[in-house]
Amino acid sequence: MRFPRLRIFLLAAIMAAGAVCTAAAQEMAVVARHVIYPGETIDAGSLSEVTLRRSNRIFTTIARHPDEIAGKVAKRTLLPGKLIPVSSVREAYVVEAGSPVAVSYVHGGLEISTIGIPLQPGAVGDLVKVRNADSGSVFSGIVLADGSIRVGAI
Repeated sequence: MRFPRLRIFLLAAIMAAGAVCTAAAQEMAVVARHVIYPGETIDAGSLSEVTLRRSNRIFTTIARHPDEIAGKVAKRTLLPGKLIPVSSVREAYVVEAGSPVAVSYVHGGLEISTIGIPLQPGAVGDLVKVRNADSGSVFSGIVLADGSIRVGAI
């Protein structure tokens, strides 16, 4: 053994690195600070991060960081101090059922625009049924970020 001090140093460094990795590997979860009711928009100030204890009882995907659910809407009551399942929140609706919106069909150089009445609420990217305000015909379209609906070929 020509380098016993080097071996001891390397062993100590490996053990220290393992301890740091174990500490850094602690899982975090998000809980509500107060009761959040269904339909209420979740803001980052109403959430807290907590260290997740090891448990085999978690059978659903839970929110791990406030950014995952901030700005979304609660689908059910979220209680303070309880883990928040990702399935308990949804994207905020951009169009509401019954509120007139701009509807457009664009294909090549052809563009047709009209006013439609969504028959269901929808978030960005959702496929919703729309009734033409003039003719009464019902068709489907995709909700866009600006609050309008795009129909047909894109």
